[in-house]
Amino acid sequence: MTNLKLKLGIQIKHLRKAQNLTQEQLAEIVNIDITSLSKIETGRNYPQPETIEKIANALNVELPKLFTFNQNLSKTDYMNKINQNLMFIKDNEEKLKIMYEISSALV
Repeated sequence: MTNLKLKLGIQIKHLRKAQNLTQEQLAEIVNIDITSLSKIETGRNYPQPETIEKIANALNVELPKLFTFNQNLSKTDYMNKINQNLMFIKDNEEKLKIMYEISSALV
């Protein structure tokens, strides 16, 4: 999922749901058509800068929060990423020691 439009759309949808807002409600607050919001949330359309600002204001978040994407990962996503990192460093003893120190500090 490297597509910026898709990541932004997923983030907006996540934040909208966290505010218990429907697409209809958010579209009304932002003053855009519900179809436009749906296309933004599914990554089919990228909103204009003014619309991005209005969405951030409507969701009561700072603008950068709309572009902070890795906050919505599931537990499985986190585990997969950790395993990918371990596979990447498995042959590097120095990096393994660092990873061991980090993980030891967590428990």
